[in-house]
Amino acid sequence: MRISSADILSRIEEALSAAARVAGGFVSGSVKAERKADFSPVTEADRAIDRILKRVLLREGEGWLSEESADSADRLACESVWVVDPLDGTQEFVQGIPEWCVSIGFTYRGKPFAGGIVNPATGEVILGSAESGVVYNGIPAQPTGRAHLKGAVVLASRSEVKRKEWERFSGNGFEVRPTGSVAYKLALVAAGKADATWTLSPKNEWDIAAGVALVEAGGGFTATLDGKTPTFNNKSPLLSGLIAGPAELRPEMEALLTLNLSASAAER
Repeated sequence: MRISSADILSRIEEALSAAARVAGGFVSGSVKAERKADFSPVTEADRAIDRILKRVLLREGEGWLSEESADSADRLACESVWVVDPLDGTQEFVQGIPEWCVSIGFTYRGKPFAGGIVNPATGEVILGSAESGVVYNGIPAQPTGRAHLKGAVVLASRSEVKRKEWERFSGNGFEVRPTGSVAYKLALVAAGKADATWTLSPKNEWDIAAGVALVEAGGGFTATLDGKTPTFNNKSPLLSGLIAGPAELRPEMEALLTLNLSASAAER
């Protein structure tokens, strides 16, 4: 079965547009958050966007994995699976920080096929697939191609920076820029708006599916912290931390992370 890149991207674009309209009915910074069983925040906006995404995207025979939907083992038998986060960066959304997005990934046989994000707060739409490449607000884009970390802009988790987990990387000649939403960070790297990003804590498939598809569509690389290629539609959606950037920067990034994380483990 051949998957049509044009059809998938068209559905993603339609879903992102619909989601942005739904998000517009809520005021970022004035939305009440509840706590889920894992203590992560959720709002009515998360749930409302989840409903519209499922309505627009899902077709018969396709699987569904979303942070805000009850998971079903039925998806494991599907070759084509949508992996979505209706509102990635809920904490920033609640606080009124414009670093959140709607994240949509489409996977085929466990591999990222296409992805897209919309950040309604900034008006950014980033779409891409392996066949089409990446577009940023309709303009072709790609990772920066930087080959060295010196002078680079690296996007970091706000939470990790707050916990001082990024202090180990100081003095390496690159700018650490705290930014919310891992999906948004990955999309910015895919579009060349920053050089690289990595997360030091485990992430779920819905956090990274769209971003991984975008980075790889632009010719960049992604890998888990344990050096594996990210795969999707696993029984357990949890992956180890992720790194992403231009292919040219991979050796230096992996060497830095291996050195610092090994030293940190030894200290413990």
